[in-house]
Amino acid sequence: MEWTRPESPDYDEKRKLFNAMIDRRPAVIAQCASPGDVAEALQYARDHRLDVAVRAGGHSVAGMSTNEGGLVVDVRPMKTISVDREARTVAVGSGVTWGEFDRATQEHGLATTGGRASTTGVAGFTLGGGSGWLERSFGFACDNLLSVDLVTAGGDRVTASAQENPELFWALHGGGGNFGVATSFTFRLRDLGPTVQAGLMLFPGAAATEVSRGFRDAALAAPDAVGTALVYLTAPPEPFVPEDMVGKMGVGMAYLYAGDAEEGASYVQPFRDMGPAVDLVGPMGYADFQCMLDDPPGLYNYWSADYHDELPDDALDLFVDSAQRLPGEHSQQLIARWGGAVGGPAAASTPLLNRSAAWVSHPFGLADTPEGGQEAKAWVKQFRADIAPHTTGGVWLNFIGHEGQERIIAAYGEENYKRLSRVKREFDPENTFRGNQNILPAER
Repeated sequence: MEWTRPESPDYDEKRKLFNAMIDRRPAVIAQCASPGDVAEALQYARDHRLDVAVRAGGHSVAGMSTNEGGLVVDVRPMKTISVDREARTVAVGSGVTWGEFDRATQEHGLATTGGRASTTGVAGFTLGGGSGWLERSFGFACDNLLSVDLVTAGGDRVTASAQENPELFWALHGGGGNFGVATSFTFRLRDLGPTVQAGLMLFPGAAATEVSRGFRDAALAAPDAVGTALVYLTAPPEPFVPEDMVGKMGVGMAYLYAGDAEEGASYVQPFRDMGPAVDLVGPMGYADFQCMLDDPPGLYNYWSADYHDELPDDALDLFVDSAQRLPGEHSQQLIARWGGAVGGPAAASTPLLNRSAAWVSHPFGLADTPEGGQEAKAWVKQFRADIAPHTTGGVWLNFIGHEGQERIIAAYGEENYKRLSRVKREFDPENTFRGNQNILPAER
C-alpha cells in the first residue's frame, strides 16, 4: 500500500477530483491494492481518530470521495477484470472505471448497464443504483449485481449476495457506500455489441419547443430497447456542427438500441423525422458510444435531479426557458427517458423509491471559474424551483450534491430508509462511513 501525505510530491494530483469546486486537503491518502490494505487503512483511521472517505472514480459532484484533514481510502489500484464468457458474468475490482469495464466485456460481445460517462467509477455508480443507457432493457447496474465483497469499519471482510448476508445485499442496491468499503463486484452480463445502433443528433435551438414535444412523444412510443435522452446545450465547435450553430443554444439527442444494430435502425426513424441538423446515429461500437458524452475534468460542477411521471407541454416549456439561460458554454439541461426495466420486477428488490417514474430531469451547471460555478449553482436551483409542480418528489442520489437529509429520505421513502438504518447499525454502528449520502444508524 502507498501512503500519500501533503508533503508528498504527487499529493495535489492524487487528491484532485473531477469537480474543481471541491478543493479539500486530506491528511493522508491510502492507495489500497487489496482488501488487506483497506483493513489496514481503516485501522490507521481508528488509531488516529481520522474521518474516512472512500474514493474510486472521484465523480461524486458533492466531493464525497474526499475530506478535509481525514483519511481517504483510494481503491483505484484495484483494477482487476475477469470475464466468464460462458457464465456471462464479470468480476471487477472496485477501482475499475466504466470505460475499462466496457472495453473488457465488449471483447466478448457482453455488457451490463454502465455509466453515461466512461470515466465514472464502477463502485460508487453501482452502489448508488447505477442509471445508464441500457437501464430500460437490463435495469440499473445494481439490478445486475450477483455479489459484492467489502471491508467493514471494523476491518472484517464480508461478502453480500442473495445467499450470503442478503439484507446487506439488498442495502447495497442503492444504499451507497454507507456499509463498508467495496473491494470487488460480480455482475450478470447480457449479450450486446460490440456493434450497436447508437449515436447523437443535434437540432437548432430555434426548434427547441417543437423538438422537445416531438422527442417526448417518440420516446414514449419507443420500445424498451431504446435508451434515449434530450440534452439542451451550447453547440460546440466540432467539425460536424454547422458553423452557424456553433456557440448558440442547441438541442441534442442521444440514442442507443440495446439489440441488433439493423433492427435498431428502424426505431430511430421517428426521431430522425424531426429533422436534425446533425445526425450521427448509425452502427458503431457500444464502448465508443459510452465515451461520447464524457465531460472534461477540472470544471466547476453543480448538479441536481428530479423525477417526473409526465412531461406536459407547460413543463417542457420550462426546460426550454431554462436552456435559453444556460450559464456558460459547458452547462447542460438533460431529460432522460425511464420506464421499461427501471420500473420492472427488480424494482421491488431494491431500497430505491419511485422507480416507476417515466422521466428524470438532470440539470448540469458547469463553469470554468469559481464565480461561474456559483452562477451555475443558482441556475440549477432556479430550475428546480420552477419545475417543482411537475415532479414526484423522488430523487436519484448519484445525480445530486449535498441537499439535506430530507432529500436522502425521499430517495428511499420512510420505510426503506428505516430498513437501511437497521443494516447500517449492524455493519457500521459508529457511522464511520458518513462521508456520503448518509444513512444514520438506527437506534437500539
